[in-house]
Amino acid sequence: MKKMLFVLITLLTLSASAFAEVNINTASQAELESLNGLGPVKAKAIIDYRKKNGNFKSVADLDAVDGIGEKTVKALGKEVTVSGKTSTKAATTATKATTK
Repeated sequence: MKKMLFVLITLLTLSASAFAEVNINTASQAELESLNGLGPVKAKAIIDYRKKNGNFKSVADLDAVDGIGEKTVKALGKEVTVSGKTSTKAATTATKATTK
């Protein structure tokens, strides 16, 4: 029974994280850093690019940011969006990361 419960919780956690999205047009540095493959330098580059050039029209536009290439854009996949709010899960992860 405990094994079954563990598997169920694990699957729910994984599926919830699969739907976590960070809006690259509104995300804070901490929220951007919560994404796989984005550290402080790339997160700051995204924010600087956004300030200079305005909002991203599509996720593929990240390719224009210094230090971010096609490989990184592809790796981010469904973790990022250009509309809507940053999901609660992503924001919570970012908050936990900055308070450690």
